[in-house]
Amino acid sequence: MQNINANELAGWLDDESRVSPLLLDVREPWEYQLCHIEGSRTMPMNTVPANVEQLEKDTPIVCICHHGMRSMQVARFLEQQGFTDVINLTGGVDAWAAQVDRDMPTY
Repeated sequence: MQNINANELAGWLDDESRVSPLLLDVREPWEYQLCHIEGSRTMPMNTVPANVEQLEKDTPIVCICHHGMRSMQVARFLEQQGFTDVINLTGGVDAWAAQVDRDMPTY
């Protein structure tokens, strides 16, 4: 599993020459409603095993949660399922709000 910080992810998303990753937000629905990175897809952590077939194994996936711990667990699970390009957002949306989008609500 790879890791990426908020500024690195912002640079990747702004770089039109790179393939865009799937931003997989694994927080609970209420958390996602409070704040999320634009373009992210919500799939709460406990639903990932039942919905893993909806994810494409050849697409880079950046796993996102509040601080980076749940997303790390999901990233490890995805690797165990054969996904090879899985990246954890260190610091989660909390780091994104502090470093990239200072207008994003925090909790």
